[in-house]
Amino acid sequence: MTKQHAAALAALAFACAAGNAAAQPPVEAFASLPFLSQPQLSPDGRHFAALQALDGKPAAVIYQVNATAGAAPQVFASPDWPIVRIGWVKNDSVIVIAKSGKAPPLEGESELYTFVRSMTLNVDGSGNTAELFNNVKSLGRNFGASDVVDKDLENPDTITMPLWTLPTNDRSDNDPQTKITGGNDFRWSLYKVDVHSGRAAVVLNGPRVYADWISDGNGNVVARVDHSRDPLVDHVQIYQGGSWKDVREFDARADRGANVFGLAFDGKSLAYAGIVDGRDAIGRLDLDNGQSGANLFTNPTYDVWGALTDDWTGRVIGAAFMADKMEYVYFDPAREALQRGIEAVFPGKDAHAVSVTQDGAKAIVSVEAPTSPPTFYFLDRDSHMATKIASAYPGLSEGDLGVEKPYPYKARDGLAIPAYLTLPPGKPARNLPLVVMPHGGPDLRDAVHFDWWAQFLANRGYAVFQPNYRGSKGYGHAFTDAGLGQWGLKMQDDITDGVKALIADGTADPKRICIVGDSYGGYAALAGATFTPDLYACAVSVSGVADLGRMMDYERKIHGRHSSSVSFWESRIGQPDDSARIDATSPALHADQVRAPVLLMHGKLDTTVPYAQGEAERDALERAGKKVEFVTFDKDDHYMTLAETRMQLLTNLERFLKANIGE
Repeated sequence: MTKQHAAALAALAFACAAGNAAAQPPVEAFASLPFLSQPQLSPDGRHFAALQALDGKPAAVIYQVNATAGAAPQVFASPDWPIVRIGWVKNDSVIVIAKSGKAPPLEGESELYTFVRSMTLNVDGSGNTAELFNNVKSLGRNFGASDVVDKDLENPDTITMPLWTLPTNDRSDNDPQTKITGGNDFRWSLYKVDVHSGRAAVVLNGPRVYADWISDGNGNVVARVDHSRDPLVDHVQIYQGGSWKDVREFDARADRGANVFGLAFDGKSLAYAGIVDGRDAIGRLDLDNGQSGANLFTNPTYDVWGALTDDWTGRVIGAAFMADKMEYVYFDPAREALQRGIEAVFPGKDAHAVSVTQDGAKAIVSVEAPTSPPTFYFLDRDSHMATKIASAYPGLSEGDLGVEKPYPYKARDGLAIPAYLTLPPGKPARNLPLVVMPHGGPDLRDAVHFDWWAQFLANRGYAVFQPNYRGSKGYGHAFTDAGLGQWGLKMQDDITDGVKALIADGTADPKRICIVGDSYGGYAALAGATFTPDLYACAVSVSGVADLGRMMDYERKIHGRHSSSVSFWESRIGQPDDSARIDATSPALHADQVRAPVLLMHGKLDTTVPYAQGEAERDALERAGKKVEFVTFDKDDHYMTLAETRMQLLTNLERFLKANIGE
């Protein structure tokens, strides 16, 4: 890791180039990494940190809030380990999370793995950094080392973090020890980590299974959730009087289990993912006895998307749910008043505070909409003054972007399917070339928001259709469960039915339709070209699954046959005895049915959907004599972390679409 200071970097600060709506923006205006992301204020509000694009990679930057004009930020970058997250742990320390760019295999393993590491950066300008857990011998056996359980702002030196550790012998869970030696008795233990030196010491030996640790924000552990494998059961453990008390058991098969968000706002209960009337909610477990109390939040129409937590204590202070856009509700009256005030200033947009100081007096507000890329403002709540910091995409203006609207329709079996349609700027919805873009996951969903990929396509003249097919998340368990075992079947029919609706109403030119997607969306693109070959003029799969059986074999090898991950994917794709049905819906096994040209793109370092999946589809299409192109992202994984990858993606996509469905 290297720290960089250069006078030229001062120009990065707030240097937002104006978009030019008169001319078509270059590919770079969409493909560049966000100019600024993840901005966060320090606890005292004197600094803010963020990720910022530097030479096509994310760099960590720290600004003084009241710095003189032109003052250079403190910058931290790495040529080999892309930085993926940043956050404050003390007033003088930022934690930087990076992932391995090479994903080296462990000894004796043939598969690639992605390693995540964390380090702290001092804000005094000295450039001092420290890799966390640098004295722990078992660090090299950990894929991840970045979870912060407790910041405890009253303690100036340490934070609390978990790690797989190798104790010297089998001691009780609540027996502190610091000596780490060899052996195979791995435990998911809790450490105090010095933010200045990076050295760590065990404070609580954990279980021999993965666990979620819950603390009170003041350095005190209050509970943990043990995730056992055989059988798949979660146990909620409450820490009382120096010992653990097992108070609640959850079935952890598929996507169930004890998902505890943290200590509730009142400090007397745990907030967890409950279910009310078939929808995800935020429930409450009493800390004294583990019994359920009154629910903290539920919505009658939508699943809770996630819990909102206090920046500094980690306590659950609100909930978010996704209607057509994300909505925010706070249990804390002060934060609820702030949220309603922000929404009044920016009506109809996804506007909320992404960071608030410890005293609540200052905040950074994010505002976005389909035609407004995320823009950040510094808000001083005492003076009621708001100052624009930067736009994430400064090269784009509203005139460059297409309007996105809901496009609901009915599937062939009568199920209502939510969907969204983005039209090219300035063009009517008549006889347009159409890009069908199913989302990944598949347990995700699309919404009304700025989408750099969809907006690039709209800017180039294509209508973009994004269906939330059955199996998507957010609309209640019945809607999600309707997609179980339906890869390539009813889930694909939902996409097909939406395309036919757009043809029927005259929006789409039936001869100029291409299906494009990444991850599960990449699978759906291949399935569309394979199983409905007359519907699409071309298909583009980015990091898509091609052979479901091989994908499940990979999951079982990486995560273990009895893991929650494998249980989840078996519920979605199919059980081992479903091999005939799984093979029947694997595009790579039916390449002879494809008629349209196919473009495949895949990251060489992908450990989510392995590169071999892209190779399998390429090889199958070539054997069948089909027209196929294969583009490799040599330095990237599943998540398109680098601007180079995004440029490859959009440049090849634009060329391929122009050749097959015109502009």
